[in-house]
Amino acid sequence: MVAEIEAMYAETRGLTGLPAMSPRVRAALGKVERHRLVPPEQRALAYRNHPLPIGQGQTISQPYIVALSTDLIAPEPQHVVLEVGTGSGYQAAVLAELVQKVYSIEILDSLAVTAKNALAKIQYQNIEIKVGDGYQGWPEKAPFDAIIVTAAAPRVPDALLAQLKPGGKMVIPVGASGETQELLLITKDMNGNFRQKGVLPVRFVPLLPQVPPVPGK
Repeated sequence: MVAEIEAMYAETRGLTGLPAMSPRVRAALGKVERHRLVPPEQRALAYRNHPLPIGQGQTISQPYIVALSTDLIAPEPQHVVLEVGTGSGYQAAVLAELVQKVYSIEILDSLAVTAKNALAKIQYQNIEIKVGDGYQGWPEKAPFDAIIVTAAAPRVPDALLAQLKPGGKMVIPVGASGETQELLLITKDMNGNFRQKGVLPVRFVPLLPQVPPVPGK
């Protein structure tokens, strides 16, 4: 799997500007047990470089995209990172190998519980998961050194921009559901100004907003 990802880095270097995985990200991918973070019926395919269904209409991201998104935020050991869209917990696990703390938001309760249990069994202690609306971020834990969004939004949520530290980076796919989207790298400078760069075309499941309860029900 890692060799396939390295080949994709080489193929896409003209778009991403990254000719190869960083050594730290490569080591993290080699260490995380992806087969323990997918449904039992998908475990035989766990180390193939493509997305896999995890239920509720959601997927575990392609390992190449996980590696690329992680490299783009340039993680450091002291960083605190927000992930929007826990899914299976795979992206969170890769981040947990590289940074001090990972906060992860999942809108679907069943996926959040499954991911939390799986990550606990692998003994990741620097990941905190909550059920909530990813569009709103996690203001109580902000600001973040970096943010990775693992589902496509029609536009970049203002709340996430506000929760990014000066000097921080965010990776987010933006575009309509069912269409080709664009993976964006957003950097916030020390004066609070944003710079946006398109990285490459992607296809992600949509970032679901939390539906407010109907009054009286």
